Amino acid sequence: MRYEGNIYRPPGERHSYLLQVTVGCSHNACTFCGMYKDKVFHIRPMEDILEDIRMAKAYYGDVSRVFLCDGDAIGMPTEDLLQILRALYEAFPSLHKVGIYAGPRSTLRKTPEELRTLAQAGLTRAYLGVETGSSALLKRVGKGVDGAQMLQAGVMLREAGLDLWAMVLLGLAGSGSGLTHARETTELINRMRPRHLSLLTLVLEPGTKLYTDWKQGRFVPCTPEEILREVRYLVANLTVDPLHFTCDHASNYLPLKGTLGEERDRFLEAIDAALEGKRRIRPEISRRV
Repeated sequence: MRYEGNIYRPPGERHSYLLQVTVGCSHNACTFCGMYKDKVFHIRPMEDILEDIRMAKAYYGDVSRVFLCDGDAIGMPTEDLLQILRALYEAFPSLHKVGIYAGPRSTLRKTPEELRTLAQAGLTRAYLGVETGSSALLKRVGKGVDGAQMLQAGVMLREAGLDLWAMVLLGLAGSGSGLTHARETTELINRMRPRHLSLLTLVLEPGTKLYTDWKQGRFVPCTPEEILREVRYLVANLTVDPLHFTCDHASNYLPLKGTLGEERDRFLEAIDAALEGKRRIRPEISRRV
C-alpha cells in the first residue's frame, strides 16, 4: 500500500489494514511527541484514498479491521469520512471494525450529530490521547485544550456510540508532581467513562521540546518508583467498571493488562511487589516508544 512518511497505529490495531487518509497531525504541537515532525499536515486527495482501497482489495481480498491514519484523521470533513466508510464496507464484506485517532480539538469541531452519523456509518472506535486530567499540565505540554474540553471531547465520542479508547501518559508531570497528575487524571477518566484505557510512560525523544527542556535542566523525569506510584493511584481509584485496562506498552516499567475492577487486587499486588523490589521491572535500556 502507499504511505507518506512513517506510519503509527495503536498497539491494538496491529492486525488492521492501515489506510492513510490524512498525512501528519493537524495539531502537531505537543512538547513530548516526535511522531509527525517530518510531515506537514494535509488531507490526501479522495481519488488517491479510493484507489488505495481498490489496491487493498486486490491484494488482501478481504479484511475485517481497518485503521484510518494519520494522527488526527477525525479532523477530515465528515462527508469525506462518510465516503471513505462507504467505500470500505463495499470493498470488504467481512469488515466490522474501523478505528481512528481523534484529536480533542478536531473532535470538538464536530457536532454530536456528525459523530453519531459517523458511528452509524461504521466508524466503530476512537482513540483519544488524554495524556493527563490536569488543565495546567495540558497547557504546559501544548495539547491545545484544557481538562474540561478534553472531558467534553471524550464524552462526545462515547455518547455518539463510538468505542472510546483513552490513553494517558505516565511521568508527564515530571518528578515530584506525579501523584497530582495521577489524581486529576483519575478524576477525569472516571467522569469520561471510556471503555478502554491504556497507560503509557513518557520516553524523552530527541527533537522534542520536552527533550530539550530535560537536557537544559528545566524538566526532571520521574523515577521508576514515582511512575509505579502513579500507576498504583490510578488502579486503586478508577471507578469505571468494566474497564479494559492496559499498561503493557514497551515504554512501561511493569506490564499489566486485564479488566478493572475484577482484577484490581491482582494489579495492586504486582505493583506493590515491584515497589518492594520483589518483582523485576523493565530496565531503562529496554524501554522504547
